[in-house]
Amino acid sequence: MTTLLTSSHIPQVNGTPKPPVAKRVAKPQIVHGVDITDHYFWLRDKANPEVKAYLDAENAYTDAVMKPTMALQDELYKEMVAHIKETDTNVPYKEGEYFYYSRTEQGKQYPIFCRKRGSTEAAEQVILDVNALAQGEKFMNVGLVAISDDGRLMAYTTDNTGFRQYTLRVKNLDTGERHPERVERVGSVAWAADNKTLFYTVEEEQTKRQYRVYRHELGTVVERDVLVYEDPDERFNVHVFRTRSREFLIIDSGSHTTTEARYLRAVQPSGEWQVVAPRVQDEEYEVEHHGDRFLIRTNDKGRNFRLVSAPVTKPGRENWAELVPHRADVMLAGVDAFQDFVVLNEREQGLPEMRIAPMKSGELKTGEALKIRFPEPTYSAMPAQNREFETTKYRYAYQSLVTPSSVYDYDVNARRSELLKRIEVPGYDETQYTSERLWAAAKDGTKVPISIVYKNGFLKDGTHPMLLNAYGSYGYSYPVTFSSNALALLDRGFSVAIAHIRGGGDMGKPWHDAGRMMNKKNTFTDFIDAAEYLIAQKYTSANKLVISGASAGGLLMGAVANLRPELFKAIVTKVPFVDVMNTMLDASLPLTVPEYEEWGNPNEPPAFEYMRSYSPYDNLETKRYPAMLVKTSFHDSQVMYWEPAKYVAKLRTLKADGNPVLLKTNMAAGHGGASGRYDFLREIAFDYAFMLWQVGLA
Repeated sequence: MTTLLTSSHIPQVNGTPKPPVAKRVAKPQIVHGVDITDHYFWLRDKANPEVKAYLDAENAYTDAVMKPTMALQDELYKEMVAHIKETDTNVPYKEGEYFYYSRTEQGKQYPIFCRKRGSTEAAEQVILDVNALAQGEKFMNVGLVAISDDGRLMAYTTDNTGFRQYTLRVKNLDTGERHPERVERVGSVAWAADNKTLFYTVEEEQTKRQYRVYRHELGTVVERDVLVYEDPDERFNVHVFRTRSREFLIIDSGSHTTTEARYLRAVQPSGEWQVVAPRVQDEEYEVEHHGDRFLIRTNDKGRNFRLVSAPVTKPGRENWAELVPHRADVMLAGVDAFQDFVVLNEREQGLPEMRIAPMKSGELKTGEALKIRFPEPTYSAMPAQNREFETTKYRYAYQSLVTPSSVYDYDVNARRSELLKRIEVPGYDETQYTSERLWAAAKDGTKVPISIVYKNGFLKDGTHPMLLNAYGSYGYSYPVTFSSNALALLDRGFSVAIAHIRGGGDMGKPWHDAGRMMNKKNTFTDFIDAAEYLIAQKYTSANKLVISGASAGGLLMGAVANLRPELFKAIVTKVPFVDVMNTMLDASLPLTVPEYEEWGNPNEPPAFEYMRSYSPYDNLETKRYPAMLVKTSFHDSQVMYWEPAKYVAKLRTLKADGNPVLLKTNMAAGHGGASGRYDFLREIAFDYAFMLWQVGLA
């Protein structure tokens, strides 16, 4: 067994800490005639004490290497804390008779959920104190909170390991007592209109696929809950929710490419669920409700989606009437329906937009639509809490690389936005910082947008360090958000940039298609082209460029490190998906089968060969690599800890340089890292200290 080490007792060579060496145990595997023997497969055995001892030894080594930066880490942490208003309150939103909000208190790690009846001036009722839930726990996360129509009951889910396995409980808000019901592995929850019936989804224990929907009546035994729907297709996950109108319950069943929805009147919880439209491979749709019709966002006529309506009595495809056509240059990203208007959330030229169209006599007046204007060159704008169907206001959130997170109400009648709250950032002056939107040319001529921020006085002379972030998968649009933490880098001369590469959804669904499946390598080459552009424009230089990505963004980091290691000074990669072949060949793992539609199915020879040609773990070579900080969590359910652990172990046997490769495992967290806000800041301070050290500023 590997000996457990502390940072003060690890081996050293000439005063320099020596990294642990993982043993090699061959696990032979031949796929399509190709030998993909894995020498570190043994690290998958989570229950093996030797595995934990090895991860502890890696943590000790990392701490020893980073020990000279301890004072800097503490300095960075204090700066970050100084830039947050530790005691603060979110903007309340109305739902039923109550105004709901959450707040934080100085020194406490977690939010406190509260409400006030009838007015924001009324007495406060604390409905859930997450700090109390977290007592005695190393991790705590609240997945969801759902209130019954009469406001008396609260369903909520919690995860105390980080494995994203949530437990459902119900609390009586009149008495403060919890009901005895307890349901494990719950993903989504919706109340029926009778204030006693609850629908919830559960996951398969091994694959973590949300696959069943149950009906539960309070006061009855959970084991007798009625199974109302089960999706047998391993690619599909199910989700249950209530429409904003409160009239219908919806079950969404979806894969990465295909969806199917069922509906039930909320006043008839024991009724029979009806299919909106049967699933058709590669066609997606989402359902909203308005009056006697469903509003359906669908990509049946084009990848960027269109909007149709159908009668609730006969919602099948044969009755779909077009309201907003498909547009090749505009992505219809979402639809919010209210009694008198509909909000179309769109993306055009890589930027989010919002159009508000009147809804009169069941007809959507798109010709009278109003567009909310946003002032900055690059930003994020998205729907906020909009729980009321009968309203004249639309709440949305806005922020940018320079402007802190802000909440607005748009008054549809007055045609103007009102700022309700902008997050207060102590010690921050936004006039001292500048953001830009740039366009880099990819090798095939495609223009790739880049968002960047820096402090005024920044000189484009190639001397400044840069942190370049990206993701580029699942059609996810990388949000252009404000980070008070990043001020610690900006104030030390860094610029911080985002490359909105193909594989993401920044430029619509075709942008995603151009970076998935057999086009996946576009994601990596786009990132390299963006980095080369930023260097050519003298925003930074190769010996000052730090890059970072998490999860599927970690796949990106591993791929570009193999392709162009000389282009980057250092890499910080978090919970990285780097062992593509072993993971995607194991259908028992969470996410694997559903993700055949994102990466490809390696059981098919062409997909196997293509994926193997870029898989970071499989393409490590004997050559020079940048310095790396590789971070993971022991209880990660999405990218298992062993992927980064195996990657680091193998890389150390091949790399032909003296650059550090550090593996840091949070032994009490999951995919998102530490759950407490102060603990999370400690993690960011650690990352930043590594970056500053690598560019010579530590």
